[in-house]
Amino acid sequence: MKKLILILASTFLMASNLSAQIDNGSDNRDHLRFGVKAGMNLSNMYDSDNQEYNADAKLGFVGGAFISIPIVGKFIGIQPEVLFSQKGFKATTSNILGNFSFTRTTNYLDIPIFLAFKPIENLTLLAGPQYSYLFKQTDNFKTPISDNTIEQDFENENIRKNTFSLALGADLNFNNFVLGVRAGWDITNNNGNGTSDTPRYKNVWGGLTVGFRL
Repeated sequence: MKKLILILASTFLMASNLSAQIDNGSDNRDHLRFGVKAGMNLSNMYDSDNQEYNADAKLGFVGGAFISIPIVGKFIGIQPEVLFSQKGFKATTSNILGNFSFTRTTNYLDIPIFLAFKPIENLTLLAGPQYSYLFKQTDNFKTPISDNTIEQDFENENIRKNTFSLALGADLNFNNFVLGVRAGWDITNNNGNGTSDTPRYKNVWGGLTVGFRL
């Protein structure tokens, strides 16, 4: 998690320094803008009971569409997004029998609703809630003698598919191109039987995307 924060912070600082040097002469912060984007997530799990928990982050694809809606002149707006987002984690261990690994990949439909603050034309700061809809989970187990993959598709009535999160980030705007940095974490537990206190382990992720807006 510390490495993830450092990567995101470093990327944001470098992009911010670059954007501060750019003036495209066309301030369109008060315009309605629609765009598409794609990139990569770096995700892991965290223990909501604050117990010791060790796993490795994994990369996944993220992509989708967004719309920037001004609500208070140039400076304040709303930015809803609809994204296909892969999350998950990796875990490895070894003993006298050899090396063992477990990789979980979860496919979500993520719908963040961001409050957008636009202090300058080239920078948008974002924060808000996110609804995530889990529709597929793939677990891969590797041992010295086997390699097994289990896929689960969840039924519509299964409450486990519905998760609420908090997300934040920033967009660096270069004319029609957008470099996006995001981070988020689940705040609700969900289990297939509808209980609210399990599982303890929730998603945490960060991501980088490149987008094009009209």
